[in-house]
Amino acid sequence: MSKATSGDTVRVHYTGTLSEGQEFDSSEGKDPLEFTLGESQVIPGFEKTVEGMEEGESRTTTVPPEEGYGQPREDLRIQMPRDQFPEEIDPEIGQELGLQQPDGRTVPVRVVDVAESEVTLDANHPLAGQNLTFEIELVEIVQD
Repeated sequence: MSKATSGDTVRVHYTGTLSEGQEFDSSEGKDPLEFTLGESQVIPGFEKTVEGMEEGESRTTTVPPEEGYGQPREDLRIQMPRDQFPEEIDPEIGQELGLQQPDGRTVPVRVVDVAESEVTLDANHPLAGQNLTFEIELVEIVQD
């Protein structure tokens, strides 16, 4: 049986949990996740685990932040005056918003602090700084 190598398109089922056991993502009840090894379509630690697997094989791995979503960066926390928010938005901690960049792109941010005069937004990935445990099953190496 062949092993998954760089350039192969693979289909996997997976469940991702945090160190406390809280599930943050899963393909359970959905189609398998399909991606091509070596094209950086998934986080590096996930890709490294799948590489070398055979169809039907399962592995459990813990991915450190450096091979996942990185460490949180302080420069991605933004303090914004409350009066710059549209009237229809009443910011609350945990709320997810989109912040429009000068080039027109929208960056997802989370409200992490609300004060009387300003709101702190965080553009770090929500899983930054976390050790992520994945249970991965290689369902198929797709043949072209």
